[in-house]
Amino acid sequence: MFAAYAARIDRENPLSGLELGERPAPSARPGWTTVEVRAASLNHHDLWSLRGVGITEDRLPMILGCDAAGVDEDGNEVVVHSVIGQTGHGVGPKEPRSILTERYQGTFAERVSVPSWNVLPKPKELSYEQAACLPTAWLTAYRMLFTNAGVRPGDSVLVQGAGGGVATAAIVLGRAAGLRVYATSRDEAKRKRAIELGAVDAFESGARLPERVDAVIETVGAATWSHSVKSLRPGGTLVISGATSGDRPSHAELTRVFFLELKIVGSTMGSKDELEGLLSFCAATGVRPVIDAVLPLDRAREGFERMLTGDQFGKIVLTPA
Repeated sequence: MFAAYAARIDRENPLSGLELGERPAPSARPGWTTVEVRAASLNHHDLWSLRGVGITEDRLPMILGCDAAGVDEDGNEVVVHSVIGQTGHGVGPKEPRSILTERYQGTFAERVSVPSWNVLPKPKELSYEQAACLPTAWLTAYRMLFTNAGVRPGDSVLVQGAGGGVATAAIVLGRAAGLRVYATSRDEAKRKRAIELGAVDAFESGARLPERVDAVIETVGAATWSHSVKSLRPGGTLVISGATSGDRPSHAELTRVFFLELKIVGSTMGSKDELEGLLSFCAATGVRPVIDAVLPLDRAREGFERMLTGDQFGKIVLTPA
């Protein structure tokens, strides 16, 4: 079957290890099901895999891709939950939790095999392309906002780095949930787009906000960390799920953290129950993932290049032929 896969690891030039071509189709195994992929979406996790983060040379070649929507062996339209081993289903209770492409072949292919427990019904209101955007970036944003930030309707939230998949999801979900959302970006066009999606206002990275916020959604890391901490009200919460600009900020702002009794919460992906809640939320409210581009799988390199340069706003989706 045709697939996009990591053939080599290169920390400095990750796309040099990306190849497109034929790979073995998944074989049947007890407790697992094979999903015919109709759409899959890119995440920064895929770039990190090409850099060797979360994967070792001995697991190559590895088909990339965490997210997918498609049709299972019984003809059901499904969405794939990409966290494998969360409960032991399909892998046994002693195997540590992992994300697709760390231990098991991913979704950038015509078919993918996952534990049967890891498939959920796709709401009829969502297209395959829309549903394929949800299991990683949108699920991450959903958990950051509603589980870890603990915000309620009327609260204020700062979303750093408008344009990225998680940040875009947080803006749209926050607006739909009745939050006052502020966003930042270095790019004027992305700031305008954030406002169109429901942000109260959008600012240059590092700019002073009109008010200190109840929570910050942080995925950028070192470049925005100091600003995120300074933007919180006393007792506020900073939720971090990524560090695309690096994980070593020059100013940790520790004095401000303890003096203002700020909370810093790490967040990774989400549970199957949370994904089910997100799917229901989108179906019921009309919220839809923001899609930057839909590309055929044989043009996957274009999608990776677009994500690497940060030119996209929203999700990049791949559709196998």
